[in-house]
Amino acid sequence: MFPREDPLNEREFELINIIGAELGANQRDLSKNLNFPTYATNLLIRRLVVKGYIRLRQLDKKKIQYMLTPKGFVEKYHKSIRYALKTMNSMGLILHQFDYILWRLYNEGERHFFLFGNSDLVELVEMPLKRPHLGGLNFSQVDHVPDHCEGVVLICGKQVDTSLYPGVHCMDLLKEMASLNKVKL
Repeated sequence: MFPREDPLNEREFELINIIGAELGANQRDLSKNLNFPTYATNLLIRRLVVKGYIRLRQLDKKKIQYMLTPKGFVEKYHKSIRYALKTMNSMGLILHQFDYILWRLYNEGERHFFLFGNSDLVELVEMPLKRPHLGGLNFSQVDHVPDHCEGVVLICGKQVDTSLYPGVHCMDLLKEMASLNKVKL
């Protein structure tokens, strides 16, 4: 196996992903995909060649083909796996925190939940709400905070001035989860 003493930075990893997916036919295309100046992309390519992650092949006078080396493929997959695991751990933490909040609200007698927001958090929050382990629980997505409702409005990623809704039990999930990080669950 290859030694892993010189890990890739984010830009290098991004370039390796683009080359690995064969999205960049030439240096200009690579620069465009990276949203990076051509001269900087050239420096990045040279650095990756020296590190042994990519190889260049001259096709004709003006055309160069960029290919990942076996070392480049290995590093791409190692880094992709680490990223996937970090993402899964983050999702697990978010779900654990929401489960804690949901159980607390459930034990306080809440059974009706209204999800307000259009962020990815709404989709994550729906997962525990759909589980059958909490009897009598129901939820729905709303496109605005209702003036009055029986239940809790769970604000998912939107900035809402909850003082405008004095008769509504609103909970900003991001703030609530942030406050849980200060307390051990």
